[in-house]
Amino acid sequence: MERQFDEELKHLKQMLLRMADTAQEMTGLAVRALAERKEDLIGQVFKLEESVNKMEIEIENDVLRLLALRQPAASDLRLLTAILKINNDLERVADQACNIAETAEYLLKEPPIKPLIDIPSMAEFVQKMIRRSIEAFVNHDPVLAQKVCEEDDKVDQLNEKIFRVLLTYMMEDPKSITRAVDLILVARNLERIADHATNISEDVVFIEEGKNIKHHAQETK
Repeated sequence: MERQFDEELKHLKQMLLRMADTAQEMTGLAVRALAERKEDLIGQVFKLEESVNKMEIEIENDVLRLLALRQPAASDLRLLTAILKINNDLERVADQACNIAETAEYLLKEPPIKPLIDIPSMAEFVQKMIRRSIEAFVNHDPVLAQKVCEEDDKVDQLNEKIFRVLLTYMMEDPKSITRAVDLILVARNLERIADHATNISEDVVFIEEGKNIKHHAQETK
């Protein structure tokens, strides 16, 4: 019975890995569509969202079934609860990627304000955060999870830099305001993806060490 439970947990972790990979891919495709002005990539993002939604439902159903049938002990209960939360975070990552794709769909109808450099760099960084947060979960690695949390500050700095640059463009050319605001929203979507990676990493630290580091709770101890 215990072995079967372990196998079911392993399957859930594998599904989370696939879900994370797909959400990362969606993010990369959405930003590439915008930066390289490739409209065909937008459709790929929306198609992949269907896969993420199916995985989310399957993972949630499997966790709820295990909770009902196995009546897990405290440690396993904490793990299953974390899987539900991570599942939700990854689905939200996919939603943010779709938001970027929708914005790209509009922006590709307009001339570009400038070549995009910081936004693709930011996208690459947050994709890495998602990947590392799931690796930390699967490998029971709170040290890696803590590092991911610390990386969120760099994303905030990139977001602020992008905002300042685009604000300058808006001040110099009022006709660019709508397009600049849309790019600011793209950066905001990427910042939120980083927030979801941070959420996952905070859950890993809590599972492995019983320590709550949300909102820098460790600083108050």
